[in-house]
Amino acid sequence: MEANKTLVTQFVLTGLTECPGLQVPLFLVFLVTYLTTMVGNLGLVALIWKDPRLHSPMYLFLGSLAFADACSSSSVTPKMLMNFLSKNHLISLAECITQFYTFASSANTECLLLVAMAYDRYVAICNPLLYPVVMSNIFCIQLLGVSYIIGFLHPMMHVGFLLRLTFCKSNVIHYFYCEILQLFKISCTDPIVNMFLIFIFSVFIQSFTFMTIIISYIRVLFAILKKKSEKGRSKAFSTCSAHLLSVSLFYGTLFFMYVRPGSGPADDQDKMYSLFYTIIIPLLNPFIYSLRNKEIIGALRRIINK
Repeated sequence: MEANKTLVTQFVLTGLTECPGLQVPLFLVFLVTYLTTMVGNLGLVALIWKDPRLHSPMYLFLGSLAFADACSSSSVTPKMLMNFLSKNHLISLAECITQFYTFASSANTECLLLVAMAYDRYVAICNPLLYPVVMSNIFCIQLLGVSYIIGFLHPMMHVGFLLRLTFCKSNVIHYFYCEILQLFKISCTDPIVNMFLIFIFSVFIQSFTFMTIIISYIRVLFAILKKKSEKGRSKAFSTCSAHLLSVSLFYGTLFFMYVRPGSGPADDQDKMYSLFYTIIIPLLNPFIYSLRNKEIIGALRRIINK
C-alpha cells in the first residue's frame, strides 16, 4: 500500500482568508505594510552606514537587526501578496522548504542579535569606563559572526529532518506561508521526532536568550537608578525601554507559537501569532528604535539638509 501512495511535491497555501471580497483590500494593506517595512529597515541600515557618528557597537547591532527584519519580512510577504491576486496558490516543496529556512534563519539570528544588544547596553551603562575595551571592533564583529552562523546553521537541522517526511495525505496548507508546524499536520510520516526537536531547541534557544536579556536589563535598571544625573537616567531609560518593547513583542509571540506545551489546533489564533512576528514586528522595530533616539533623528536631519 505504501508504494501505491502518490507523493505530494506541490502545496496549496490557502492564505489568511479564502473570502474573495477581502483579497484586494488585504493585498493593498499588506503591500503598504511591506513597502513601509522595507523603507524603514533598509533606510535605517543605510543611515547607520552613511553617518560616521552612528559607527558604534549599538548601531552596528541595530543595523544588523534591521537587516534581519527585512529578510524575515521578505521571506513571507511577497509570496503572500502574489497569492492575494492570483488563483494559483501553488508552491513547490523546494520553494516551501526555502521559505521556511529563510524565515527561520532570520528569526534565529534576531534572537541572538537581541542578546548582543542587551549585553552592549549592560556594558555601556554598568561599566562605562571599560566599554571601549570590552566592546572593541573585533569583539563586535565576532558577536555578529556568531549570531549569523548559529542563526543560519540551526534551521539546517530542522530542514534535514523535514526532508525525511513524506506528504501524501493532502497538499493543502491552511496558512499564508510554509510554517513548519503546518507541514507536520499534512505529513504521512510520523513527525514526532521533528516536533520534539522543535520544542527542545525552541525552549533552549528562546529561554536561554530571553533570560540572558532579562538578567542584563535588570542589572542595567539597578545601574540606572543609581545614576545621579537626571539627563543620564532619562537617556538610558529611553534606549533600554525601546529594546525591552521590541524583545517583549518578539519573544511573546514566539513563546506562544513554539513553546506552548500540548497546544491543540487553533489555526486562526496561530495565524495571528505568525502574522505578528513575520510582518508586524519587522514593521514596528525601526520605529520603536528610531522615534525616541536623538542620534538617529539627528543623522536623518543631517541627510535631509544635505
